[in-house]
Amino acid sequence: MRGIVLADTGPLYAARDPDDSHHERSQGDLARLKAQNLKVVVPYPALLESYSLVMRKLGNREAHDFLAQVVSTAILENATTEDYQQACVTVLPYRDQDISLFDVVIAEMSDRLEAPVWTYDYHFDNMRADVWR
Repeated sequence: MRGIVLADTGPLYAARDPDDSHHERSQGDLARLKAQNLKVVVPYPALLESYSLVMRKLGNREAHDFLAQVVSTAILENATTEDYQQACVTVLPYRDQDISLFDVVIAEMSDRLEAPVWTYDYHFDNMRADVWR
């Protein structure tokens, strides 16, 4: 897919929470994405993780509003069985780092879709994923 970026949980959550340390950055990024005519693709693992985080930190109403906004503005994308299987193999050499399986699945999707990841997480750099900046 051309003209897309995959969203990680960090920027999705930061865009929703005005008290998040990356809130201003995420708002600026959203404006840049729009100006560059890039579509945001939200992998289902990131949607699930983000929704849970919003619900836990900001409450049910915010979580439902977040979900409605994402569903109406982003492209939702499933990981494939191969993405999950490859992520299980890819994460093994990183025993000394706290890289989540969520992140590795998104990195695998990024590779398959040839699209950068919109993230604030340095672990994507460690995995040598293509990061949108």
